[in-house]
Amino acid sequence: MAENILESMTEEYNSLTRSGKKLADYIFVNTSIVQYMSITSLAENCGVSEATITRFCRGLGLSGYNDLKLALAKSERVSELGDPSDMPQTVTAEDDFDTMCRKLHASNISSLNETLEFLDEHTLSQAVEYICAADHVYCFGQGGSMVMAMEAWARFATATNNFIHIADSHMQAIAAALATPKDVILFFSYSGSTRDMEEVLQLAKKNKTTIVLITHFPKSRAAEFADIVLQCGYNESPLQSGSIAAKVGQLFLIECLFYGYCRKNPEVRAASRAASAQAIANKLL
Repeated sequence: MAENILESMTEEYNSLTRSGKKLADYIFVNTSIVQYMSITSLAENCGVSEATITRFCRGLGLSGYNDLKLALAKSERVSELGDPSDMPQTVTAEDDFDTMCRKLHASNISSLNETLEFLDEHTLSQAVEYICAADHVYCFGQGGSMVMAMEAWARFATATNNFIHIADSHMQAIAAALATPKDVILFFSYSGSTRDMEEVLQLAKKNKTTIVLITHFPKSRAAEFADIVLQCGYNESPLQSGSIAAKVGQLFLIECLFYGYCRKNPEVRAASRAASAQAIANKLL
């Protein structure tokens, strides 16, 4: 395989199927865009099946679609710090500290604005109704998204003990297998397309457990399982995995869910938060 994925596609082009050529043509024209797309969105835009995309990737010697996105990101211009250089908010080694901080601030503000733009009041309200009625709310995620799941649990832990965070993917699977229709799984997955995620959500769906998904891709594998999808903002390149800007939008959604939850029973929630604050105050010097 050639060092550059686009060169590999060019070399293999004549041997591709009609669908493969259709996919390759789209990628050649939209290289910068494809690395931010879910496999479902790419399939729809190209008019091919997801299976065709998977076969296409493997034919190029890649493990799958996410590997293709990473290869496309590497084929584009990259800054000395490893980020895509075609974005106005990309930090470079030449930036002074003031410029760097302003660019990062702009990225975070952009994430918040995009998330607010995506927010649908009815969908958010329905998510709040589900978590208010649940016996237990399991906060799940993997990798960087596991950190966001922990953030959600920590936030809600100040107002209720109904929220449960589990970090290990095996224990998540066990919890999902034992969950009931009276429970809710609050799942965080920026990409909406990981193997561990699919295994957990399949178990939850089998038990008719309500799934509230927070993701950037409303057309993703995870979204197919979810009852409610809340979309966070910010286009994170495969080279920017774990970026704070992508997390800022998710934190905003957590806060919206939290205050929506507290509004349903304000006196009880206020008393719980006061008790939590007092418990922590006793630990401060």
